[in-house]
Amino acid sequence: MKSSAILIFVVLVACIGISALCNANDAKSMTEGSQDQIDGFLGQWTFDFGSNAVGWLQVRQEDGYLDADLMWGGGGVFYGLPYVYVAGDVLYLGRNPRKAILGKDTHGNATLTRDYPTWVELKRDGEKITGFYLSPRSSGFGMDSVFIKGIRLPDVPPAPDLKKLKYGKPTQLIETQNDLKGWRLIEDHLANGWSVKDGVLTNNPVQKDGAPPIRYGNLRTEKVFEDFNLKLEVNAPPRSNSGVYLRGMYEVQVADSYERPLNWGGSMGAIFTRILPVVKAEKPAGEWQSLDITLCDRHVTVILNGTKIINNQPVHGATGGAIQSDVFAPGPIYLQGDHTGISFRNLVLTPIIH
Repeated sequence: MKSSAILIFVVLVACIGISALCNANDAKSMTEGSQDQIDGFLGQWTFDFGSNAVGWLQVRQEDGYLDADLMWGGGGVFYGLPYVYVAGDVLYLGRNPRKAILGKDTHGNATLTRDYPTWVELKRDGEKITGFYLSPRSSGFGMDSVFIKGIRLPDVPPAPDLKKLKYGKPTQLIETQNDLKGWRLIEDHLANGWSVKDGVLTNNPVQKDGAPPIRYGNLRTEKVFEDFNLKLEVNAPPRSNSGVYLRGMYEVQVADSYERPLNWGGSMGAIFTRILPVVKAEKPAGEWQSLDITLCDRHVTVILNGTKIINNQPVHGATGGAIQSDVFAPGPIYLQGDHTGISFRNLVLTPIIH
């Protein structure tokens, strides 16, 4: 009897040891598998979502943790997200919570508020990603979702030698002196504030006192372009804010920033939330100013009023408000018209011949 008990004890110990070894191997396998999944998501991605909206994502691993930068639709690039993790074969990206007021007192003050998390879930298939942006409804029933589809971005190539570039025939983008020939609104359902008079292209988004706000559209060229040099003159009224989008993807900021410090979200000539000018060179509001912009091999150079403020710097992905996500596809010049008034003249585009 005593020997039988000893035998049972030995068998149990052996089984426990085998189970622990198996669990350890499983944990090691899960860890290795998770790292494989993480490695597959590292890098930069460009994607489309919703109704003609564009996003960009960079996932990186450093010091034992994951981090990510995200550009979502019309906003700027958000550097650093609330949380980033991989579970199974899904990448989860946290966004700032959406605050909802669920109750108010008789004076209109909030008595009950809640923060509803919003997040992105992505799966990878080789060099492609698909997924959803998810936002729970404040009613407590269900959630809203937006479908995401994108591809991995290859590394930005080395900076081109601008002295060796070859150019084609220049094109005057304002084709006639007094109409919008060669241009059209991007959003057909919005109001048109654009007009041409004596060769000056102007946006005048007038609002009526006491009436509901009028939404005005952005303007784009009918033609699309690959790499190019673009020269133009712009007149930015006081407190104005607009932009010139290169190939429909990269916004060169045009705004009244004369008395403001350098800022990559609002300085004249900045690549919106991506590239900060190295020096201020803008003039006071209401004066005509010159921009000389070269886009080549995903690098951009900006000369403002004769001063080089961005020198052949890489632009890694689309900026807020982009209308296409494919960084290799030809695209239009588009002018932001949904903010304030702005005027342009002498827009001359010269294609680069590769």
